[in-house]
Amino acid sequence: MSSHLSAPPEQPVSSVTPLFPLHTVRCDGPAVFRNQLARDIGCLLDVDDDVISWTCGTVELVMDGVTHVPDLVAESQSGIVLIDAVTKAGPSAMITEMAGAAGYQYRPLSRPELPAIRLRNAKDLLRYARYRVTLDDRIRVLAALDECGTMTLTECLSGFRTTQPLPAFASMVLQRFIAIDLDEALIGPETTVRRFRG
Repeated sequence: MSSHLSAPPEQPVSSVTPLFPLHTVRCDGPAVFRNQLARDIGCLLDVDDDVISWTCGTVELVMDGVTHVPDLVAESQSGIVLIDAVTKAGPSAMITEMAGAAGYQYRPLSRPELPAIRLRNAKDLLRYARYRVTLDDRIRVLAALDECGTMTLTECLSGFRTTQPLPAFASMVLQRFIAIDLDEALIGPETTVRRFRG
């Protein structure tokens, strides 16, 4: 049994077409995905407060002549989880055994298991993953939140004066300066904004 870096012989390393959104926040290394489901799981990892970083296909599991490379590897405070985007039949018990023997947790995920509202919000935010907020805007918004406790998104946007408000807001959420509820509803004018408290 071994666990090392490699590409799976039985599946393509990445899609030949771009999978959207193109940018990531916490992916450590090349962001190459086998399919859109794997990309969508990556979106959810980027907005998961417990995730420190994640990678694509960087762990190879080998047991009894069988090789498997999970789609994603997520590192959190509680350990490392290997994740597979399951599009057809469920994963074999052997993959779970292989991961456990290598010291990893294993989690297969199918499309119905993904939280739809959270995924939509994550994709909306990740459009601005490469956007940077100016120091004065960041300090202004954080100071206002310190004073008020919470603000609506509309109120928060008024604090951005030197950067474009919506991209700046999204960037601050992704960079964990501010926090919003991604599960309750789609991001809108009344969305409650607060300081991120990790």
